[in-house]
Amino acid sequence: MASWPIVVAATSSVVARLGAYAFLRWIPGHHFPPIIVAATAVYLTVIFAQSAAFGDHRPKLSEVFPKLFPNDERNHEQPDSREGEDPAEPVLYDDEKKLLKIFVVGIPDWRESGYSYVTILINVLLALLTLDLVFRGPFLHPAQDLRFSRVGFVDQTSAKVLFREPDPAQLPVYVHLKASGSSSWTTTDRIYYLDAETDYTYPLTFTDLTPDTRYTYSLSNDLSGKFTTAPAPFSPKANSLTFVTSSCIKANFPYHPFSHSLTFHGFEYLSKALRSLPSPASFMLFLGDFIYIDVPLRLSSSYLHYRAEYRRAYASPSWSLPGLSSLPWLHTLDDHEIANDWSGGNDTAPFPAASDPFIHYHVAVNPPIPSSSSNGKEPNTTYFQFTRGPASFFLLDTRRYRTHPEPLPSSSSINPPASSNHSMLGVTQLSSLLTYLRTPEPEHVHFKIISTSVPFTKNWRFGTSDTWGGFLSERSQILHAMHTAERDLGVRIIILSGDRHEFGAIRYPPPIVSMNANGSDVVYDRTPASGPHEFSVGPLSMFYLPFRTFRQIDGEDVVLKYVPDGNSKFGVVDLKNLGGKGGDQKAILKYTLWVNGEVEWEYVLTSPAPGYKPKTRTGAFGRLWS
Repeated sequence: MASWPIVVAATSSVVARLGAYAFLRWIPGHHFPPIIVAATAVYLTVIFAQSAAFGDHRPKLSEVFPKLFPNDERNHEQPDSREGEDPAEPVLYDDEKKLLKIFVVGIPDWRESGYSYVTILINVLLALLTLDLVFRGPFLHPAQDLRFSRVGFVDQTSAKVLFREPDPAQLPVYVHLKASGSSSWTTTDRIYYLDAETDYTYPLTFTDLTPDTRYTYSLSNDLSGKFTTAPAPFSPKANSLTFVTSSCIKANFPYHPFSHSLTFHGFEYLSKALRSLPSPASFMLFLGDFIYIDVPLRLSSSYLHYRAEYRRAYASPSWSLPGLSSLPWLHTLDDHEIANDWSGGNDTAPFPAASDPFIHYHVAVNPPIPSSSSNGKEPNTTYFQFTRGPASFFLLDTRRYRTHPEPLPSSSSINPPASSNHSMLGVTQLSSLLTYLRTPEPEHVHFKIISTSVPFTKNWRFGTSDTWGGFLSERSQILHAMHTAERDLGVRIIILSGDRHEFGAIRYPPPIVSMNANGSDVVYDRTPASGPHEFSVGPLSMFYLPFRTFRQIDGEDVVLKYVPDGNSKFGVVDLKNLGGKGGDQKAILKYTLWVNGEVEWEYVLTSPAPGYKPKTRTGAFGRLWS
């Protein structure tokens, strides 16, 4: 029977090694670092405090590695390494067992002193790599001197650009703009003052621009960039639109010890895809978790630390990859920009600290807020609406206004009674969304695209309460409005979501009839491609879960595709108006899923949806008769 030091050493070694592998290559959870470091400390303490349990003589490093640790007084006499062995056991088999215990389990054997020190070094190295992933970025890259600019929302006649300049010697900053093909620059702005209140950021707005024109902006502090305005409505180029969408990025994960600690590995795949597209992407619709404030460890809850995380993200060398510097990014908020599975409201700590840099770095150059919002021009409104080409967009904020989720239902009803006590969106945002869904679109717009940082489907059976599966009453109300819009307005409803580090495509067929008065036993339309569609994708550069938690549980959320694996996943959405060439079909949508730099899946939808009933001049009686 093994002695207790051997048992403790073996257990702590296995825990440290498995934990380090999971932490560095699988999921950088906050539980792992203290476990790995503690297990390594226990392992080293037992090895060196109870060294006799692992052999009669523990040689010094100078004896094992004389070239690395020269020592003229070392004792060249070695104890007989075979003394006490079972003579009946073959020596070769005994050596194999020893090496297995040494290298796989981590139990040293001083008779094999060189191998033993190597296996000890492996455990120490794994603990150091764990600490490197946690602390190298925050301690070596505070990014206080970061200077950068990026393009935000761009429409037909205006564009928003954010820049940061912490050096007062660069003030005032002069802003110049030039259209493609023009040789003259126009001075559009002068910024005389930047301070810590906005973390030295400033949102520029260029106005009175020409549609479908390439512009170059240049600042007197040597920052510059390019953007292209949207084509004018009803122009030929306005009949198509290409954009990309994803969520969730964490620097240097999976962990590469020799990579820059701020590198986003998934950006290489994104750059490759952008360069291969037949039509340039107009923007990135990023659906939350731009930073991970609590992964691997929350080092602070101050607004200064939240700001530093945004600066580190923008200090990444990955932004210099081809195709990324001029790509506009539009942002929504999710939990890891605040705290995991956040539902604590917008006044409870740490939300105010988390909201500060989100407002300065993202909201400041995001699309406009809905005109139907009763918040008016209130700067902290964080849901947005705009139209581009064949589609209109509504970007939801699923964190700022949410309450705690609904309690688990006591019955199997999929249409629970409405509840005003539990809301994902809050009263004002929900009202704006419902107004958006029932508002007819111009004749060239055939898609209503709604982005939500968390999945609309309830098919993810782990952490369901953090998704719309935890707010079924509100979801039911919205889904009914979506079905009505597809039936009456002749538009397709598309839901884009993220958060889950997996890909799922889901269809929501419209209900045909309810067999019972309470709404249970609903029969759904089985027409292919009927109903709103959701495409939930992530991460862009982060871990994925090896456990399968996604499954269809009823006929309301119909699974089209499920792709769980891949550290980098994003969708490319292509929209095109058919211009009368499709008969009753007015427009087409193609969704392309990219996984680790390769096309994994494609799906095509047309608009209007099956079941659309255009209004006729026969009035209400004619519609009833039909």
